[in-house]
Amino acid sequence: MAEGDIFAVMPDHGAENEHKVVSRHSIGARRNPETETAVLRAAAEILRDKGPKALTMEAVARKARASKATLYRWWPSRGALLLAVYTQGKPRFPQIDTGALLEDVAQFLDGIMRLWTTRDGMAFPLIIAEAQYDPEVAQALEVFRRERGEMLAKMMRRAQARGELREGAEPEVLAEAVISLAWMRLLTGRLTLDGAAMARGLLGGALRDVTDL
Repeated sequence: MAEGDIFAVMPDHGAENEHKVVSRHSIGARRNPETETAVLRAAAEILRDKGPKALTMEAVARKARASKATLYRWWPSRGALLLAVYTQGKPRFPQIDTGALLEDVAQFLDGIMRLWTTRDGMAFPLIIAEAQYDPEVAQALEVFRRERGEMLAKMMRRAQARGELREGAEPEVLAEAVISLAWMRLLTGRLTLDGAAMARGLLGGALRDVTDL
């Protein structure tokens, strides 16, 4: 199985007992790794075979042979579970800090565009689409967006501390602009690796000129 491929079927080393009903339980308040793997595998298979609308807590619990109570304890909504399937096996985006804002943003944009062209990344536009109709998915997606936005805002604040931004530039607004550009590129099918050009076009007006120093 390719690393991080959410749509690949994980091997079931208990296949010889496939006709036996096995119930997996959590370990107190902690996550049971075996159960977590089974749940995410089941959710990935449902997403692959039937699409996001079929990804219900009931269907996943039944397929993973886990209790719905366990699922809801670990993932409070199907939206949270859907995003967990998308992000499983992938490290959180590293804090890019090259010492220059344009290069930081270029690397971020190229990284996310590259991810979205993989089999894993192809799940993300499905999540955005599902969020238009499902409030739980929309809520989970908003939490995800805020987390990404805060990471980018920190990047902007570092640039501000280095004196790269013009007076009055707002790190949070610039971070939102980067996310908006990336998601617009995703939804319009323009996943080209031209992060440097995108960063210059988006942030050029917010950067101080050498004559301002």
